[in-house]
Amino acid sequence: MTETEFDFTIARLGECRIPSPMSCAHFVPEDDRVLYHRDPRTVMKFLEGGKVPPSFEKAGPREKIYFDPTKLKCGIVTCGGLCPGLNDVIRSVVMSLFHHYGVRNLFGFLYGYEGLSPRFRHAPLELTPQSVSRIHEQGGTILGSSRGPQDVSEMVDTLERMNVGILFTLGGDGTLRGAQAISREIAERRLKISVIGVPKTIDNDISFVQRSFGFETAVSEAGDAILSAHTEATGARNGVGLVKLMGRESGFIPAFAALAYNDENYCLVPEIPFTLEGFLQNLEERLERKGHAVILVGEGAGQDLLQGTQARDASGNVRLGDIGAFLRDRINAHFKERGKEVNLKYIDPSYTIRSVAANAHDSAYCLLLGQNAVHAGMAGLTNMVVGDWGGEFTHVPIPMAVSSRKKLDPQGWVWSTVLASTGQPAVM
Repeated sequence: MTETEFDFTIARLGECRIPSPMSCAHFVPEDDRVLYHRDPRTVMKFLEGGKVPPSFEKAGPREKIYFDPTKLKCGIVTCGGLCPGLNDVIRSVVMSLFHHYGVRNLFGFLYGYEGLSPRFRHAPLELTPQSVSRIHEQGGTILGSSRGPQDVSEMVDTLERMNVGILFTLGGDGTLRGAQAISREIAERRLKISVIGVPKTIDNDISFVQRSFGFETAVSEAGDAILSAHTEATGARNGVGLVKLMGRESGFIPAFAALAYNDENYCLVPEIPFTLEGFLQNLEERLERKGHAVILVGEGAGQDLLQGTQARDASGNVRLGDIGAFLRDRINAHFKERGKEVNLKYIDPSYTIRSVAANAHDSAYCLLLGQNAVHAGMAGLTNMVVGDWGGEFTHVPIPMAVSSRKKLDPQGWVWSTVLASTGQPAVM
């Protein structure tokens, strides 16, 4: 998508005419914007060319709202894989609706979009400040989760039958695409239902959103595995510590973990191809010089090296081959063929990491995401996701958010810093 195709316009259900019940709030004017470009030279080029620089709508409470809180019902779904902070966002949404706006009818739909499909017979869970008061202290989601689409017409039937005015969807790319489909069906029926997304992807790969909740916790939690791998590697002759981290198509977790812990010598990510021969040769040279090595690999790295199928999971994602086990076996076989000793320890902490409770920074971020999602919904905005850009909370149209997968830039500062930190060659 080129900049000329950017359209940050947010859909609205109608005019806001009800005074907000929030007291002591810093209301955000409707025309407040957050610039997409932060380089003044780039902004000046737009202005000199007589064009308006692309910008996001700024998030926050509005002085007037669309929905009458005394008559409003809201629903929440959590979809996809687990991620630190899900319960924090649920709690934030409930608390903000209840205490900021006086909304009393809140429902959690169980097991993702399944909860909106009558064929699964999942009874909605009534949510109150009391029922969510301590959920932020635990990982996972009290609502459960699932993958895969459901019948859009049936889901909208459920929302219409229950008279739900705002649906909050917590999830990643697939969840947002589902929310977009629900929004379209709602618009075709001319219903007044708002659909607000909250970006949940541990891989931090949603476009036009600077970071998604759970990512920072994942990087922090990866530290124990990396330190253990380093200890094992340095504690044996020709020791190799191999750690597989999450990252299907985007290598932000292994890259930032490499920068945070600085104990690794190789960081392999989906965006940067490598050959097995080049990697093994460099590893062999490394062990001859230093006697040990620590390797981080993102789960989506090196998939071209595996003899995998194109089978897909319920969310439509290609089922990845196990690059961690593949490298483990190939490294062992390589050194065995050459009659050289290698002591390799393989660690895969993926499911441990994604199921923990959010750390303090992520928890605070989840609180703010949830509150801004509520403000957007109460203002009658729809088919949008709450974002974060340059330290400001923003409104991002879902079509923009799902237009492409955010990835590491091979020429960007993050990857160049990873190369400088690990000492690995730029090309293997």
